[in-house]
Amino acid sequence: MEIRYRSTRGNGQTVSASEAIIKGLADDGGLFVPERFASLDKSLEELAQMEYKEIAYEVMKLFLTDFTETELKQCIDNAYDEKFDTDVIAPLTEVDNAYYLELFHGATIAFKDMALSILPHLMSVAAKKNGVDKEIVILTATSGDTGKAALAGFAGVEGTRIIVFYPKNGVSVIQEKQMVTQKGNNVKVVGITGNFDDAQTGVKNIFSDKELGARLAEKGFQFSSANSINIGRLVPQIVYYVHAYATLLREERIKAGDEINVTVPTGNFGNILAGYFAKKIGIPIRKLICASNENKVLFDFFETGCYDRNREFILTTSPSMDILISSNLERLIYFIANENADLNREMMSSLSKNGKYDITDSMKENLSDFVGGYAKENEVAETIADVYKKTGYVMDTHTAVAATVYRRYREENKDTTPNVIVSTASCFKFTRSVMEALVGNIEDKSDFELIDQLSEIANVAVPPAIEEIRTAEVLHDTVCDKEEMVKEVLAFLN
Repeated sequence: MEIRYRSTRGNGQTVSASEAIIKGLADDGGLFVPERFASLDKSLEELAQMEYKEIAYEVMKLFLTDFTETELKQCIDNAYDEKFDTDVIAPLTEVDNAYYLELFHGATIAFKDMALSILPHLMSVAAKKNGVDKEIVILTATSGDTGKAALAGFAGVEGTRIIVFYPKNGVSVIQEKQMVTQKGNNVKVVGITGNFDDAQTGVKNIFSDKELGARLAEKGFQFSSANSINIGRLVPQIVYYVHAYATLLREERIKAGDEINVTVPTGNFGNILAGYFAKKIGIPIRKLICASNENKVLFDFFETGCYDRNREFILTTSPSMDILISSNLERLIYFIANENADLNREMMSSLSKNGKYDITDSMKENLSDFVGGYAKENEVAETIADVYKKTGYVMDTHTAVAATVYRRYREENKDTTPNVIVSTASCFKFTRSVMEALVGNIEDKSDFELIDQLSEIANVAVPPAIEEIRTAEVLHDTVCDKEEMVKEVLAFLN
């Protein structure tokens, strides 16, 4: 039975999965959500015997119902291939009373590869299904990792162009170098003099500019998104939660039906929302532990029921989480409001106008699946050092945020439920911060000197994604004010 998608802001229209992927954002500015959730039609025991690609098909067929089996399996085969440096795609490693789900074994060594390896293939199939005759222009705001993964995914893909906006001084040196050295005639990278929220708001404003959209349509272009506001980004992320549970079951760490917790370092809320969707389709997840850094807008929301972005924006050592407007939270708000689009629209309007909104008491009761926590900067560094000292395992700063939050949660709640920590990036992506945590003052060393030293300390080879940018030429050096983003888009499209 077909699953169709409606907007969280309730314009009444529904679209197919392939239409939702092409559009990216609903016409009314809302996000696409499934009208209902189907349940997995394979038992947990059957899933435990499957490899990643097979699980991907079992999950994605529930959401992308207008894709044929052949189309979906072809997309999956094209995505999860030799780009990943491990056959299991997303290994699960037991460290210090938790299981680390390593999502950084793809081409750009961050978890965004898990979805952005397949999104271009899904979009190509969707375009053909819907008779799209225009060039698709992917507009993406990034806090660091989405940008490179999207660029790598869409570079050279026929019928597409991609423009990535990032906060000029708000990503790591390695993240920036990965983006600005990206090759491809159809790619453009622009730094903005602002933060990630400015970039994200600018992209959303471009999407909602009907006059601009009509003008570009006449020239043969249409916009879409590679951010997790696109349902084609979110659905593939559900897969690795199912895979993690199946792995624990296959390795006899749990029994079928046993509950697990998952702890997710969270900024834009897409990754943890995918875990919520995994629970909706039948994975026994007890608690979704939302781990924030010092930009703790989500922690405060779960504590008080008030979402308030009116606060200082803090640059941290986990820059991919330096976010005060968590776009994907809108999808959760819609569901905990019992799919009341009018109420959701009022709250999003209040967020836009006043920078805040309060949820109702009944909505708070529907948040029982979630627990919030946050980690201070010194705690993040201490966790990296402590886990390495005890186990020899080196994690990146974002994973350390989650590990810190989980440690506190476990201690305070005496909850020994098996816990999966979502490890979102390689430690080599944030080498300076990781090395500072491990060895102290490293001011006299370059980032690439530190990379070689980290390789020795962690006893892990420097990933190809890092080696290839060591001497790569900078190809993108455009920087603009946030008010000039439309101008840069038009210039790129001539």
